[in-house]
Amino acid sequence: MIKNPILSGFNPDPSICRVGQDYYIATSTFEWFPGVQIHHSRDLVHWRLLGHALEESRLLDLRGVPSSGGVWAPALSHHDDLFYLCFTVVHQHEAATKDTPNFLITASSIEGPWSDPVFINSSGFDPSLFHDEDGRKYWLNMVWDHRPDHNPFHGIVLQEYDHRAGYLIGKPRIIFKGSELGLTEGPHLYRRNGYYYLLTAEGGTEYDHAVTLARSRTLDGPYEVHPANPILTSSGRDDLLLQKAGHASLVETPAGEWYMPHLCGRRLPGTRRCNLGRETAIQQVEWRDDNWLYLVEGGNAPHEEVSPPKLPSHSWPDLPDRLPFDSPHYATPRGPSANVIRETGKLVLRGCESLESNFEQAMLARRLTSQQATITTSLDFDPTSFQQMAGLALYYNTHLFHYLYLSQDENLGSCLQIHSCDDGTSSFPLGKTLLPVPQGAIYLRATLDHLDLQFSYSTDEETFHPVGPVLDASLLSDDHGDHWGFTGTFVALCCQDLTGARLAAEFHFLQISNS
Repeated sequence: MIKNPILSGFNPDPSICRVGQDYYIATSTFEWFPGVQIHHSRDLVHWRLLGHALEESRLLDLRGVPSSGGVWAPALSHHDDLFYLCFTVVHQHEAATKDTPNFLITASSIEGPWSDPVFINSSGFDPSLFHDEDGRKYWLNMVWDHRPDHNPFHGIVLQEYDHRAGYLIGKPRIIFKGSELGLTEGPHLYRRNGYYYLLTAEGGTEYDHAVTLARSRTLDGPYEVHPANPILTSSGRDDLLLQKAGHASLVETPAGEWYMPHLCGRRLPGTRRCNLGRETAIQQVEWRDDNWLYLVEGGNAPHEEVSPPKLPSHSWPDLPDRLPFDSPHYATPRGPSANVIRETGKLVLRGCESLESNFEQAMLARRLTSQQATITTSLDFDPTSFQQMAGLALYYNTHLFHYLYLSQDENLGSCLQIHSCDDGTSSFPLGKTLLPVPQGAIYLRATLDHLDLQFSYSTDEETFHPVGPVLDASLLSDDHGDHWGFTGTFVALCCQDLTGARLAAEFHFLQISNS
């Protein structure tokens, strides 16, 4: 059976594409670099992280974007031996207006090299490209309406794209205003049995999220909505493990089986907070005699287990608890940095700006994929100022984190402190009672047990001593605070030098043991 989610941890807005026997899923990365994760499978059961599409500075500039800005909802397709990737780089999103430039890149191989981005438009977000049977191509995205007393989700726009010229032609046309669920976004267009099918995300990306399907005999519409809409949702079903089901795409196997990967979230026990962020699950679907799509497993709620396709099983090696620092599973906020140096057997971070900075941070991080985990690292750092810090963070974004760091105090010398940030409000659980530690290598640990986070340290990697109280891990969540959050918790190694001297810290490993 396929066990959901298929992509654990922060992997939202899946766009799937099949080329021969290979299946690829592209997911949103927001302010994290490299941009657009690409996962690969040959059986839809087992998946591996192949790499990223936007892994060069020429392809993506995230400097200064706000938390949960950056790369939204990529759409991956393949036509005439060429991969196409559409994506938005959101420059700001919490005001009445939105800044949403949309781009297109292409490559003959999924592993690149990808072409320089072509700017397409900026009328809204969630772009996708439809390749019609006659060879013409059409660009879709949702349109954002900032005007008062108007629906901000104005509708889905369609416009022809001239691939050779590299720009849109003809007039943009609103082809779908959405169903009664509202908040219409994430369009994907398909053609089958004489119909154009428009798959959209509706209901908002939280607990009323849903997948809507509409169809038309003509490209421009009008589009009629599925009689049992929505075709997938978790709304009103608190009993389900997989919440927030929505934002989907479709793929067909060589045997004519259809599957629908979609966004989902898993709550921490007793809460409505998803600290792993929005993940990717998959459902088996089928076309019935009425030419509408339905879940094979029945109903319209996401299933934890789904029947696999008629494909040979193809597994990948399990990831070790300790990954080398050059692994594609690591990311940095807002772009590559010359102050993040990955050497053989160690990571060197030259201290930069604070964890609240939207510009230059010295941080290397991995996605958290389990709500129970033991995380350990080894640190060498010799600070001479209280403005120099390095350590281990559980980091959601610039507004939400817990950070255990080594620093310097004029009276105590080397010492440990904790910095917590709750929706932008900082606290220091140790207060003025800093924890002195001997100079030299130190081991830092974070133990996560669902809602609880306990930091500890060791000087010999055998006996660990608690640092500070048990902290609330649930605040590292999409659903906490007044700011919009669309990402997920990261395990981060970081270094700050607020003096500007760029004092370096060395980390020798990062181990994540999931329970």
